[in-house]
Amino acid sequence: MTQTTTQSSQTTRQLLLRFWPYLKKRRKTIALDLFCAALTCLCDLVLPLILRTITNTAIQDAAALTVALIMKLALLYLILRLIDAAAQYYMANMGHIMGVYIETDMRRDAFTHLQRLSHTYYSNTKIGQIMGRITNDLFEVTEFSHHCPEEFFIAALKIVISFAILCTCSVPLTILLFLCVPLMMVVSTVLNLKLRTVFRQQRIQIGELNAQIEDSLLGEQVIKAFCAETQECEKFARGNQQFKDIKTKTYHFMALFQASTRLFDGLMYMVVILGGGLFVVYGAITPGDLVAYVLYVSTLIATIRRIVEFAEQFQRGITGIERFFEIMDTPVEITDTPNALPLQVTQGQIIFQDVSFEYPDDHNSVLRHLSLTIHPGERLALVGPSGGGKTTLCNLIPRFYDVTGGKILIDGQNIRAVTLSSLRSAIGIVQQDVYLFSGTVAENIAYGKPHATRAEIEAAAKQAGAHGFITALKDGYDTYVGERGVKLSGGQKQRISIARIFLKNPPILILDEATSALDNENEIIVGQSLEQLAHGRTTLTIAHRLTTIKNYDRILVLDDTGIAESGSHEELLRQKGIYYRLWNQTLDDLP
Repeated sequence: MTQTTTQSSQTTRQLLLRFWPYLKKRRKTIALDLFCAALTCLCDLVLPLILRTITNTAIQDAAALTVALIMKLALLYLILRLIDAAAQYYMANMGHIMGVYIETDMRRDAFTHLQRLSHTYYSNTKIGQIMGRITNDLFEVTEFSHHCPEEFFIAALKIVISFAILCTCSVPLTILLFLCVPLMMVVSTVLNLKLRTVFRQQRIQIGELNAQIEDSLLGEQVIKAFCAETQECEKFARGNQQFKDIKTKTYHFMALFQASTRLFDGLMYMVVILGGGLFVVYGAITPGDLVAYVLYVSTLIATIRRIVEFAEQFQRGITGIERFFEIMDTPVEITDTPNALPLQVTQGQIIFQDVSFEYPDDHNSVLRHLSLTIHPGERLALVGPSGGGKTTLCNLIPRFYDVTGGKILIDGQNIRAVTLSSLRSAIGIVQQDVYLFSGTVAENIAYGKPHATRAEIEAAAKQAGAHGFITALKDGYDTYVGERGVKLSGGQKQRISIARIFLKNPPILILDEATSALDNENEIIVGQSLEQLAHGRTTLTIAHRLTTIKNYDRILVLDDTGIAESGSHEELLRQKGIYYRLWNQTLDDLP
């Protein structure tokens, strides 16, 4: 099961406690926001008292109801309304901005954590799901961060004060009225749990849909080449239908939620009409008290309805927070040890001591008790059938994965005892599938050295044999390369990636089938650049075309048993073993 489908076992309380540090950073803004929320309650709570005063005065002593009294009460209400407007402005403005700050902090933390996760995580998790979690899911957090403390505070304030004032009018009627509240809360809680479930399903499915769209758009050339447009449309239609079904279910529960709320509203009003009317008939309360009572009940019901309706937004926010913490709870498998020191590369010797490795997700054993010494400045080639562990061996050096047994030393230093940044800074990797970032040619070359000058960038490009074609581009080094470098050819992308390594200037070099995807002409050009790049560096090359490594210092043949053969090109040919067969196959394949 992938991380995208793992169900969280955290309760709402646990999630809120974990979310609290993000709110705590904005506690001054929250405190002022809640103070403004209290001010907005004044108008709603004072208006019934004003009308109660006017009504009772008119009935009991009409002469006392003067224009001056009415003007004073009207002025008081006007002042309260002005205060209410100012408070509402602050809540709508700074409250939402506070939510944006919290959302930004969470997205930053999620992205930072994602940068530290291992290859295993990305092998098992769809990019569309990850993007959904750090974008769409956190949109809801802005509203949640602002409204959650505010809505509950206003509700608590209004319910407590309304209850106290209603009791001054009629204790029995108030008790009858509040007997409806527990039943209302039970129904709301049940529907809330169902809403949380469907909101989570909705988030997961939209992530799946995003992943599918991304997959189809990135593979559009393959789709067209295989005339698979209909197939892709059908696949998308199935995912889209699933999303429609989930969203339909969501609105079903939302409708039940709103209908139940209105039903309980009607029940509470019925209690007031029936009980209040009888109490007036029997003289238990005055007409003025009943007017105030009805207005307070209206305020109370509006408050309960608001908090119940907020439950939908609450569940959306909780679901976003839950999925955020699922990312944050993913363990970082490759980390610095507590006393890690910077790697000091003096010669570039690499030693594998009894190294074993199996992949953590499927426990597929690849390397078993492998021992190997790579001498300083040596050019070592790795060849052999697929699955022999060539790429795995190279991935262990920069700690893309950690060994499960034995250790790897660079100039006598255990790579697990040095800092990751210093280790990876000492290693340059050129891969078969070059990844260029969306940006300019210069920005891509300078990726390993962000503050490089234009002169340094151009010097690296010249060393890589890329300066000529770059200057021939429309905007030279400022040419936009497109997403994943789509505007450049394979050979051009490869030379830019080599220029990137020249600029980084690492003492250790790993070439992962760097020319196998190129045509013969580009292979020769890029091969010359790689020859220059490898000069004076400890170099490991995973080779597919054996003609590119016949002049290497040493060649290792790896298979599922480990190192099957070792020696120079001539020595391995004389052994007439695996390498001999591979070489002859290569000669047969040549035109």
